[in-house]
Amino acid sequence: MRQSDAESRPRHLVWDTEDTRPTEQFAFYREAICQAFMNLTPEAPRATHFQAKVESIKLGEGALNRVFFPEHTVRRSATDIAASTDSCFYLNLELAGRCRMLQGKRDVSITRGQVGIIDSERQLTLLHDCGPSLGVVSFWVPAKALRERLPPGFEFEAERVSDDPFVGHLIVETARALNTSVLRMPGADAGQLFGVLLDLVALSLSRRSRVQTVEAAGFADASWLSLQRAIHDRLRKPGLAVAAVAASVGISERYVHKLMERSGSTFSDYVIERRLDGAAADLRDPAFCRQEIGTIAFDWGFSDLSHFTRRFKQRFGCRPRDWRGRRE
Repeated sequence: MRQSDAESRPRHLVWDTEDTRPTEQFAFYREAICQAFMNLTPEAPRATHFQAKVESIKLGEGALNRVFFPEHTVRRSATDIAASTDSCFYLNLELAGRCRMLQGKRDVSITRGQVGIIDSERQLTLLHDCGPSLGVVSFWVPAKALRERLPPGFEFEAERVSDDPFVGHLIVETARALNTSVLRMPGADAGQLFGVLLDLVALSLSRRSRVQTVEAAGFADASWLSLQRAIHDRLRKPGLAVAAVAASVGISERYVHKLMERSGSTFSDYVIERRLDGAAADLRDPAFCRQEIGTIAFDWGFSDLSHFTRRFKQRFGCRPRDWRGRRE
C-alpha cells in the first residue's frame, strides 16, 4: 500500500516488529515506513534485530505518523523520488533523541520538543541518533496543501520552525495537541486542527518575505486561534483564570486581554458565552433529557444556578427550562 492510496486505506494502521523474527525486523520496518510515508531508503544498522513501531493515522489531506526505533539513517534518493507519484513535506516533532535533517547545503537538527520540516521532492538524509530509543511524530503534508498557503514562487529550505520567535511555540503546541488527541477527535475536527498547523507553519516559513505589520497581524491571528482552543479545552473547569490560559499558550496575561479586546469581548464574557453555548446544546440533546438543569450548568463550569439562569435568559431570550422544552 502506498501513501498515494490515502482514500482507500483505513484511518489507523500499526506496524510492529515485535512479533517478527529478528533477522526480518529491519526489512519489515523498511516496508512499513514506505507505506506510511512514501519511497524511502533506510540503512540497515549493524545489529541483527531492529525493534520498531510505526503508526499511521489519517489527518485531513495528510497523515500523522508516529515512529519509534533505534538509531539509524534514512535517505530519500533520486530513485526514490522518481518512483513516487506524490510529493509532500515531512513536518517532524521530535519525541526522543535527535534527528539531523540534511538537504542540499542545509543541516538542521531537531531534539525533543522541537519541530522541523523538510521537502520530499529533493534528495535528503535523516540521521536519527542520540538513542538508544528514539521517537518522532512525522506529519505527512501534501505539497499542494502547504504551497497553496505560501507566497507564489516561494523557495523552500529545510527549517526548524519551532525556533520562530513569533509562532514557534504555537506550532509545537498544535503538533503536540494533534499527537495526543488525534484518535479521540472526530476526523473532521482533527483535519481542521491540521489545517491550523499548516497555517502556522506557512506563516513561519514566509515571515522573512513579509513586512513587519503583516507579521504582527499574523501572530495575533495565530495566537487568537491558540487562545480559543486553550479556553475551549478548559471550559468545564470552575474558576477558569486568565493566568492559566495565558501560561498554556505561552503568552502574557496582558496579551490575552489585548486579543480579547481585538475580538470585541472580554475574557470573562467570552468564557461565559462559550459555556452558555455548551449548556444550551446539552439542554437540547436527547442524551441529557433526564439530566437536571443545575447539573448541566455545573458541568459547564457555572457555580451559581441563579447567575446561570440570568445569563442564559440574557443570551437566548428565555429560561433554560423553556429552552429545553422547545423543538427546532
